[in-house]
Amino acid sequence: MRLRALLETDALGLRLLGGEEELDRTVRGVMTTDLRDPSRYLSGGELVLTGLAWRREPEDSERFVRILADAQVAGLAAGEAELGSVPEDLVLACARHRLPLFSVVEDVAFASITEYVVRRVSGERAGDLAAVVDRHRRLMTSGPAGGGPEVVLDLLASDLDLPAWVLSATGRRIAVPTVAASGGPAAAGPGGAGAVGSGGAPELPAAVRARLAGEHLAAQRSGRRGPHRVTAADGATYSLFPIRSSGQGPAGSGDVRETVLSDWLLVVGADAGDWPEERLDLLHGVTQLIAVERDRRDAARTVRRRLAQEVLELVQSGAPPAEVAARLRVAAPVLLPGLGTAPHWQVVVARVEWEGGAPPAPGGPVAQSLLEEVLVDPEATGPEPSDRIAVAHTGDEAVALVPLPAPADGPAAAPAGGPASGAVGDTGGDTGAGGGAAERAYGFEAGIHADALLAAVREPLSRGLDGDGRLTLGVSATVQSAEGLRGALEEARHARRVAAARPGRVCAAGHQELASHVLLLPFVPDDVRRAFTARLLDPLHDYDRRHRAELIPTLEAFLDCDGSWTRCAARLHLHVNTLRYRVGRIEQLTGRDLARLEDKVDFFLALRMS
Repeated sequence: MRLRALLETDALGLRLLGGEEELDRTVRGVMTTDLRDPSRYLSGGELVLTGLAWRREPEDSERFVRILADAQVAGLAAGEAELGSVPEDLVLACARHRLPLFSVVEDVAFASITEYVVRRVSGERAGDLAAVVDRHRRLMTSGPAGGGPEVVLDLLASDLDLPAWVLSATGRRIAVPTVAASGGPAAAGPGGAGAVGSGGAPELPAAVRARLAGEHLAAQRSGRRGPHRVTAADGATYSLFPIRSSGQGPAGSGDVRETVLSDWLLVVGADAGDWPEERLDLLHGVTQLIAVERDRRDAARTVRRRLAQEVLELVQSGAPPAEVAARLRVAAPVLLPGLGTAPHWQVVVARVEWEGGAPPAPGGPVAQSLLEEVLVDPEATGPEPSDRIAVAHTGDEAVALVPLPAPADGPAAAPAGGPASGAVGDTGGDTGAGGGAAERAYGFEAGIHADALLAAVREPLSRGLDGDGRLTLGVSATVQSAEGLRGALEEARHARRVAAARPGRVCAAGHQELASHVLLLPFVPDDVRRAFTARLLDPLHDYDRRHRAELIPTLEAFLDCDGSWTRCAARLHLHVNTLRYRVGRIEQLTGRDLARLEDKVDFFLALRMS
């Protein structure tokens, strides 16, 4: 609004004392103060209301007005209640600094002026922004000329003072503002949303993003209507608006258990609980606008998914390695843009399973969407990195063929932002945005590590699956050619079964665990486990309860010391003869001989399964 609009409303009781030529200044807010130096609270464009309590002597007016002028406020309105009239020294100071000055009659409360200005400014900003958003929607729906969701976030920041971010379901940044808003949690301070990124825009720390994504998924799964309000650990309040895709597949499926795991969300750094319907409608319009970008990304991904599906079908069917390699060479420009030479490979298998109730459609498509997101460096920004991940699905399972740069090529062979630098790390020493996190999680030498793969996404996905769903992943070893892909696929599937035998909503296992007896234990039926351990260990437990003989701890230590009498006796602080007596008692009670390898193995497995 303009300053002159204040004089058009008689109920405000304002009288112009100077600065008529400056009445076309724009008012962007209002502030009431009697501080001698209010500069720290001014950002420019405010109408400042004051009761003149700061004035002790005429010289104070010059200093006060100079501070306001330096802060580029729109104007000053002084109340008459304190001094009976506005002092002449204040009028002259405002004239020297070309600052419009109003007087406020005694029977008009500053609250009335504040309410009027806020209502006018908010209404005009929302109307202006709605027009801009509508224009931007037309641009984005007709092509990429609109500039993407970042432009909309910048409009929210500049026109409504709302910091906003677009996150994936795992909390990864899809779009961030490039300009900072003057209000909201951006002022929270170090460690919160007050951290500032490029362009002066506020950053959301990884822990906050994970918390918000988890709260969003939990709220959506419970059927609560958005926006969802969340208060972070630093006290900042955020409002979460779901961004729903209108496309087909899991993003457009009718089952909430599938859609909620692939939706994006708009995070607004403000409490929307008391917003008027007009502003809520505007934010819902913004989410629809961003959904256009989501639909465009899903459409572009169709070709990559189809090519990955063709490669997977060849590998599963046992096609000759030469045929698989030829197909990979044809698909490489689309699947692996920028990768100069034939890479090494790892295979990652994912499965989403639901418990209880009517099952939704086959879980392969939703597992495919989740795996495409999980394989991206969690610190990468934008939708593009996940567009370079090639994931296919079959039935309830999703399969990713992840390229690793061949050691001879070194890290430089990895395309910037592509699968090698996002999913498996870029060890070229660049620890810029996302680089360090990628190296820590998916170091080049060892490829993808199962636990590190889920470190950044376990919290939000566990919230999204809580109650009736599980995500399990298996990771193969690295293979050097298409000839090894069939074995890598089976290895990843076995590793996923190991992960499925573990507790928790989100679990992963790697190929390293397939070379151990641990692989076999999860697949032993429960009744067989109980019978096996009871036959070997129950006599020892009973004897320990009656005599406090500590036979079970002795057995564990003896096996852990590889049957060494002296090392075991030293560990247990026993004389060797006492140890020999205890081991003899164990053999007597169980009928086994701890000098025999077979009996040692049986005891070892029984202890692991008990």
